[in-house]
Amino acid sequence: MIGDILLSFLLQIAFTVGIIVLFGFLIALCNKKFYANFGSRALRVCYITGAIGTPLHESAHALMCLLFGHKIVEIKFFQINSDDGCLGYVKHTYNPKNIYCRIGNFFIGVAPIVCISAVLYLLAYVLLPGFVSDIAASVGAVDSAAGWGDAFISVFSSVPAFFLYAATWQWWVFVLVGIFLALHMTLSKPDIQGAWSGILLLLVAVLIADAILGLVSPTLLSSFTAAVMKIGSWLLSFLVLALLISVLALLLSFVFRLCRRK
Repeated sequence: MIGDILLSFLLQIAFTVGIIVLFGFLIALCNKKFYANFGSRALRVCYITGAIGTPLHESAHALMCLLFGHKIVEIKFFQINSDDGCLGYVKHTYNPKNIYCRIGNFFIGVAPIVCISAVLYLLAYVLLPGFVSDIAASVGAVDSAAGWGDAFISVFSSVPAFFLYAATWQWWVFVLVGIFLALHMTLSKPDIQGAWSGILLLLVAVLIADAILGLVSPTLLSSFTAAVMKIGSWLLSFLVLALLISVLALLLSFVFRLCRRK
């Protein structure tokens, strides 16, 4: 019984928090190298892309603040030439005695990764409905009970179909707008610190919920785990699309770097 509860807990966390951390890290690496390839022009490029990406980044933080009962004290959607180089911020307060608010710190911190990925998916739904249908079919075909390996294989198998639309103007619009957004998914140090401050309580809350469900009925625990895995599959499809855009942006930056050298 205890083993089943711990296994369910690990699967749930790995396929939600785990993939957010993993893909957030990979996207941040791509974005860091992207700007490095522009050298002295990096700040100018950051301002240009930030005019679109930063407001969405800060809006994601603000949305989670509202959902988790935090009070927004001050918000700056976009600014340039600040003393600390910060393009935007959301200052918020909360009741530290409120467990729900404290758990919310995690979601507020990682909000840009999840929300901007969701916006990219929605944009793809509008511009590339055929590709989104392929992703949806892949996610729908995943047997959540079989584990997360099948979900990764299924979602990644739909990636090659993305490039079949490169002959259409919709694909190029999606890639261009997507790059502006994906380049500003990267979390700042305060974002990461805020997320870590809430993750421990989140893990404890999920573990307690799993323990209660497992003791009441193993079937309930299995159903709950399957539901979380299905949500995780959709989250994975969002993040894969965001990472794909980030990789394309990185490749373009290498092209620029090569041309500049010549």
